[in-house]
Amino acid sequence: MRHQSPSSWAAICVCIAALVHFALGFSVEFSVDEAHYALYAQHLAWSYFDHPPLVGWIQWPLVTLTSSEGFIRLVPELLWVISCLLVYQLTLEIHHFIQGRNSGYLTSALPSANTCGLMAVLTIIAAPMPHVLAIGLLPDTLLAPLSLGLMFMALRWLIQDRFTIGDWLLTGVLLGLAGLSKYTAIFTAFALLLVFISARRKPWLGKIGFWLAILLALVLIGPVLYWNWANDWVSFKYQIAHGSGGEWLWRRFGAFLGIQIVAFGPLLIMGSYIFLKDCMHATKLSLLSLLGFFFIPFVIFASLSGGGSLPHWTTPAWFCLAPFAGIGLAKAWSVQHKTVIRILFIFQIALCILGFGFVLSGGIPSASIKSNPIADLYGWKIAGQKAAQLSQATKADGIAVQNWTLGSRAAWYAKPIPVFILDERKDQFDLWFGQLPLGANILLMNWSGMSFSPPVGSKLAFERCEPLDSLEIQRFGQVLSKFDFSLCSNWQGPASAK
Repeated sequence: MRHQSPSSWAAICVCIAALVHFALGFSVEFSVDEAHYALYAQHLAWSYFDHPPLVGWIQWPLVTLTSSEGFIRLVPELLWVISCLLVYQLTLEIHHFIQGRNSGYLTSALPSANTCGLMAVLTIIAAPMPHVLAIGLLPDTLLAPLSLGLMFMALRWLIQDRFTIGDWLLTGVLLGLAGLSKYTAIFTAFALLLVFISARRKPWLGKIGFWLAILLALVLIGPVLYWNWANDWVSFKYQIAHGSGGEWLWRRFGAFLGIQIVAFGPLLIMGSYIFLKDCMHATKLSLLSLLGFFFIPFVIFASLSGGGSLPHWTTPAWFCLAPFAGIGLAKAWSVQHKTVIRILFIFQIALCILGFGFVLSGGIPSASIKSNPIADLYGWKIAGQKAAQLSQATKADGIAVQNWTLGSRAAWYAKPIPVFILDERKDQFDLWFGQLPLGANILLMNWSGMSFSPPVGSKLAFERCEPLDSLEIQRFGQVLSKFDFSLCSNWQGPASAK
């Protein structure tokens, strides 16, 4: 590392990781969420049942040009690179902020700003979960750079004596775009508000720029509000129910914390601990308010985890923690804790490489197909194309699956054939394709990883279902999954409608 500057090494490491993402992006098919959000781009709307619209809007140019997963995945890759650049720059700004407010021992003891920036970027590169969001576009992939941008503006507010109108307008744009990305952006807005409140000597409520920022943010999220108003606030109702989960259990909370440590790595935790212990001092109140960009969303998600949550929801929060962790790790590195940092870094990178290899190989062979989660990433393209051919050959009214998680890949890879979900749960597919008409004949897809009995003689029933064909998915000689196709006749509809 003596032959390159820390900033050069940060850029080199980001480029290497980006190339790995690029290769993986062309190697595997869409996951359920990726296909779902790609369908957003195919069916442009002001908003959607389960999320705000930006995750679909941002993909629209590429989706109109190509159906290649690899090229469409350039969007999340670019967002990941921007996030890494923002982490590096934020680390430099926080380092300068600390040096400007402190003197003596702490200032001389801090490593160089560029070394801290390199460490911060390495904590992101060594964390497994951000790589998943760099390959597959999720709302959290969008929210990460926007949260970092808002954190950057919060730091500028702490450093400067005032905000210009341009600063306020930029803050409003970032808030609005964050709101268009994911409803949990409200937690980031709370963090920004905490920074404003902590700076007591800088009035902001009386500033015209503040109200212009609020107005601009409201204008940007106007499409979401309008769409929900026109659709009985269905998205807000769904998210409230989804976020609250089921019965709160301590084991779920413990599992959440354990998964977070594995998914984001001990380096981020170690670096943040050292920062809190050794690098606060005279800037304690200001830095604690900035740390709200991590702690506010993380604590809320942790408190909800007992009822059920997903590990990637905290990703933007961990990105906002990375600059502090980078400074802490650089401090530890400078006082001869290099061996521990090297061991943790190598361990985390090895875990990432193991995960990449696991995905490319198709998973670990198992007698039970359901125990191999990687099987879900292969076979849907050929199965969707086969379903479309069978649907056209039998003159069926469309394709049906029995769970919404199976519908996204079916609809993406069998497009433009309509796909119906055979359950009583209202979802986005009802808005796209409507209800399956009574008396309809349909091609039923059944996947071995989430298998269902034929819908005959139940609450949601056809008069009969006859097997047509099957498709076995293999990779490197191992059977990953199996698709069965049946022609189901005379849809009777749900029992409640009879």
